[in-house]
Parts: sequence; C-alpha cells; structure tokens
Amino acid sequence: MGKFKKVKEKKPGQSPYSKAAGQKPSKEQSRKSAPPPAQNTPTIPFESSNRILLVGEGDFSFAHSLLNVHGCTSLLATCYDSRTGLLEKYPQAAALTKDLEAEEDVRVLYGVDATRLDKAGKEIRKGKFDRIVFNFPHVGGLTNDVNRQVRHNQELLVGFFRSAIPLLAPLGSIVVTIFEGEPYELWNVRDLARHVGLKVERSFKFQASAYPGYKHARTLGNIKDGGGWKGEDRGARTYMFEVKDGVEPQVLHKKRNDESSDDEDD
Repeated sequence: MGKFKKVKEKKPGQSPYSKAAGQKPSKEQSRKSAPPPAQNTPTIPFESSNRILLVGEGDFSFAHSLLNVHGCTSLLATCYDSRTGLLEKYPQAAALTKDLEAEEDVRVLYGVDATRLDKAGKEIRKGKFDRIVFNFPHVGGLTNDVNRQVRHNQELLVGFFRSAIPLLAPLGSIVVTIFEGEPYELWNVRDLARHVGLKVERSFKFQASAYPGYKHARTLGNIKDGGGWKGEDRGARTYMFEVKDGVEPQVLHKKRNDESSDDEDD
C-alpha cells in the first residue's frame, strides 16, 4: 500500500502579502480573515464490504456498533471468556450478542484465545479476513509489578500477531487499539509488530464517539455500582499493520510451531 503523507495546502481566504504594500495585516484582520478550524473527522478503518474478525471483545458493544451503525455485516466476533463467564462480567452482553446472532452473516464465538486462533475452529481457520481487530488488549491484573505486567502484555500481542498473520486476506490489515501514555507506551507495539514481520500501515487517534453504542469494557468486568471510570473518555491510538513485503505468512506460522522458547523482543 502507498505511504500516507500530509500535503500542505493554501488556506482559503488568505492571500500572499503584497510586496508593493510592504505591510502585513494586523492581528485583528488576520483573526477576521482566518478560515474556521478543520473538523476533527474520525478515521474509520472499516468498509461495509470487509470480512472482519474481532478478538478479545468485551461486552460486544463494539461489534454491535460495527453492524448497526457502520453496516459491517460480515462479522466474526469472539471473546476469551465462556458465555457464562462473559455474562457474569458484563450482563449487558446478553442483549448485544442476541442482536448479533440474529444476523445471517454474523457469528459470535466464545472461549477464543487470541494467541491460538489456529485452534479456534473451522470458521476462523479458513481465514481470508480483510481486518483482524484487537481493541485494548490486556491480560488483566496478573501482577502488581509494572515490568512483569508490561512483559505479559507484550507476550499477548506477539502471540496474537503471529496467530493472526496467516488468517489475513491479500492486502488485509491487523488493527490494534491501545491507550496512550504509560504503561501502554512501554509495550512498544510498533517494535513487537516489526519483530514478527509486520509494518505500520498507518496510525490515528481512536475516537469512541465514532462508534455509537460502544462502551469500553474492563478486562476484569464491570465496575461495581457503575463507578466513574470510562475508558472511552481516555486517549487511545489505533495502529493498522500489514505484512512486510517479501514475508510469507505461512512461514511465520510454521516458525511459531517449531519454536521451543518463549517469544523474544529485539
């Protein structure tokens, strides 16, 4: 895919300073003539025709928004929890999954490990997904040690990348969204992706408001009595990865099966 680059454009309503006049407009004149600020249009990395695999869904509100707002009807939405475990953590998921399962071309699967997609059943293994999406990956509170927690999440991402690559359609992309700031920046998601044969196609600010009905779901479940923390109000960034030129996905898949050691970061 081609590189994305910004093109500097002349602002409407502005003209070069006249050499004959030899005088710049005053600040007041500049304010009056300046065009209105550009609207912060959200980037939606999906098309209605895309075949999409969602892994690590929380309460399935993101999948629900993709279907009902953005018209993405070819969805395979999965979560790590069993259905029983899902409803214990997110009771609201009952209605959302019911709506999804009522659609002919939408499937909901439970108990799917994002790092072992090759073991997740025939529907996933046949692959050819235009988008494979993991929003806000997190292993949960395995430890209070920041360095160990970072390492656990890095292992999760590397395992996911290696598992997802063979399932991509030609020109398909892996889409990962994580929060900005620490400790998430310590994960070095770009380096992890490069280590397994991916490159960043583009990245952009994630705007939850672009997905009406979506609510961020904590890995550990709903906050008791509602709480005041809302993940959708926190800054986050989406990364779109594509396979590097010359990298054979099936070779990467085989390499993972042959390795006896844990994933290592360069």
